Amino acid sequence: MTINYSRREFLAAAGAVTLGAVAGRAATEAKPVEFTANVPVRAITRGPKFHWFGYYDKLEFDPAGRRVLGMEVDFEGRSPRADDVIRVGMVDLQDGDKWIELGTSRAWNWQQGCMLQWLPGSKNTVIWNDRQDDHFVCHVLDVESGKQRTLPAPIYAVSPDGKWAVAPDFRRLNDCRPGYGYAGLPDLNANVLAPEDAGIWKMDLETGKQSLLLSFADVAKFPQAGGYSKNAKHWFNHLLVSPDGARFEFLHRWRGEAEGKSWKTRMFTVGADGKDLFLLNASGLVSHFIWRDPAHILAYAGWNNTKEWRCQLFEDHTGKTELVEGMLPVDGHCTYLPGNQWILCDTYAGKQRNQKPYLLHVPTKKFVALGQFRSQPEYTGEWRCDTHPRCSPDGRWVAIDSPHHGGRQIYLLDLRGVV
Repeated sequence: MTINYSRREFLAAAGAVTLGAVAGRAATEAKPVEFTANVPVRAITRGPKFHWFGYYDKLEFDPAGRRVLGMEVDFEGRSPRADDVIRVGMVDLQDGDKWIELGTSRAWNWQQGCMLQWLPGSKNTVIWNDRQDDHFVCHVLDVESGKQRTLPAPIYAVSPDGKWAVAPDFRRLNDCRPGYGYAGLPDLNANVLAPEDAGIWKMDLETGKQSLLLSFADVAKFPQAGGYSKNAKHWFNHLLVSPDGARFEFLHRWRGEAEGKSWKTRMFTVGADGKDLFLLNASGLVSHFIWRDPAHILAYAGWNNTKEWRCQLFEDHTGKTELVEGMLPVDGHCTYLPGNQWILCDTYAGKQRNQKPYLLHVPTKKFVALGQFRSQPEYTGEWRCDTHPRCSPDGRWVAIDSPHHGGRQIYLLDLRGVV
C-alpha cells in the first residue's frame, strides 16, 4: 500500500509527542492504517516470535550489507524480569531472510536490546551484553568460526576502531530510567544522589581492563546555572563515540523534587581519556543526537539554552549552534546516511499511532517521506516499539522495528529509488 506525502502533509500528520521530558506539538493526523510506504518494504523477520534490533546508532548491518542483526523474544507488553532470556541472531538477506541464532542474553531492555552490534572494523565479529551471576558482561563472537570470548563488563558505545568501549552504570540506569537499564542486579548506590565510585567506565576490548573515567559526583560538581533541585539524583545515558575516536558524548540527567516524574538533561563531550570535559548544552532539554563528524553533533535540544526545542547542529568545544532547516519540529531518532548529504529520522506515534521515518537532503532541503507504520495503543511507555531507523553501510537500505502487523518485527526499506 503506497501513499505520497508532501512535507506539509507529513508534518501535519506527525502528531503530538510526550516522552518523559520530551514534548512535541499537537496536530491533526490522517486516518490510522496498518502501514503505507513510498518505497519498497519487506519483513525480514516473522512470527510467531517477536524480533527487533533497538537503537538507531548501532551497527546492525555487516560491512557487506548482507547480514542484519536482531533479537528474538516470545512475549511482549511487560518489563523484562531477571529470568527472561532473549535470543540474539542475524538475518541473511541473500538466503531467503534466514534467521541464524548466535546466542542468548539476560541483560536487555525493550528500547536498546542487549547492545547487540557488529564490532567496528571487523567483517564477522559481533558483540552484545549479558548477565552472569552477580555482574554484567559482554560476549564477542566470530560468526564464521563460532569462536567466542567473554569480557568482564558490559558495553554501550564502541570506538570506531573496535578496540575499546564506554558504558554507564546499568544498575543505576535501571533504577532511574526503567527501559534503558537491565533487570537482575540492584543499584548498590540507590540511596546516594551522586556516587563517587560509579559513573562511566571504559573497557579495553582486547584485555577486558576497566577504568572509571567519570563519576556521577564529578559531573554533578560541574557548574549548572540555577543549580539542581532539592534531592536531585543523577545518572548518565546515551553515550556515543565520535567518528575519529578522540571524544565521546553523553547525557547527564537528574531528577529532584522539582522535576517530579520527569527529569532535566545536560549534554557533554569528553576526551576518550576522561579529560577535557565540555558542556555542549545546559538548557536541561536534550533528547536524541548523532555525531555528523568529529567536530559537530546533530541533536534535538533546547535552542540557545531556552525552553524551545529545535533540531540543531552543535560545534564541539565552542558550543556554537546552527538550526537545521527542513527537519520536522518534533523529536525523532536521527542519523546521517554515508556522506552526510542525507539525514535519516523518524517521528513517534501520535494521536493516530502512526510512526513516520523520513529523509532530508541537507543541501537542497528536499524532504522524502518513507511511509507511516502504525503502532497499536498497547505499545507505549517502557515497551513501546519505536522505528529507530538504521541504514546499511552503502546507504541503500534502512531497517526499522515496527509492530504494525501484529507484533514487533524487523522491516527492510529500499532506498535505491531515492538516494
